[in-house]
Amino acid sequence: MPASPQPTELTRVERWERRAEVPLVLLALAFLVAYAWPVLNPRLDPSLTEILRAVSWTVWGAFATDFAIRIALAEQRSRYILRHWYDVLLIAVPFLRPLRILRVLSAARLVNRILTRHLVGRVSVYVGFTALTCIGLGALAVLDAEQGAPDANITTFSDALWWAVVTSATVGYGDFYPVTGTGRLIAVGLMLVGIALLGSITAGVAAWVTQSVEADRRRE
Repeated sequence: MPASPQPTELTRVERWERRAEVPLVLLALAFLVAYAWPVLNPRLDPSLTEILRAVSWTVWGAFATDFAIRIALAEQRSRYILRHWYDVLLIAVPFLRPLRILRVLSAARLVNRILTRHLVGRVSVYVGFTALTCIGLGALAVLDAEQGAPDANITTFSDALWWAVVTSATVGYGDFYPVTGTGRLIAVGLMLVGIALLGSITAGVAAWVTQSVEADRRRE
């Protein structure tokens, strides 16, 4: 009887990631609240706005510290940094206010890692979670970029949410559109995400059809 495969021993980085993943998800959600509240309510009390800004910078510091610890634990640090270029980007963009919402995408990555270990059919779950997350974050980010710009036509969250849905679906009715450079950059990102998600869904449906046909052939 063949011996059962031995479980792969976790690296130091993987052990740290498992310990830190839940606190980082909670911090990312706290950042989402701190970011979204002033965007959705521009007339917020200045003292509360300062508190929320402090929360945002605290979360940024926590993510920067986490990345620094992972680099220190990695066996090949330069290679680790190159392979995790997106973490460098998430830490480097806090000075571009509308793009700081990218910080919450770290929560999506961490949730995916948790789902990978605990859920069957994780691909469909992750695709759906990613789609909803990107639409919501895209709406918040474009509203933040556009609502104070001259000649802006995206001035409410409902307008921004509708725009994010049609843009990610690559429909683009043209009733709402960004007028700022940052808003257009967000639009490009949403369109790329939408194309990728549609491709993933199409590939999944095609694989399911192929498996069904093969199963029918075997039964015959």
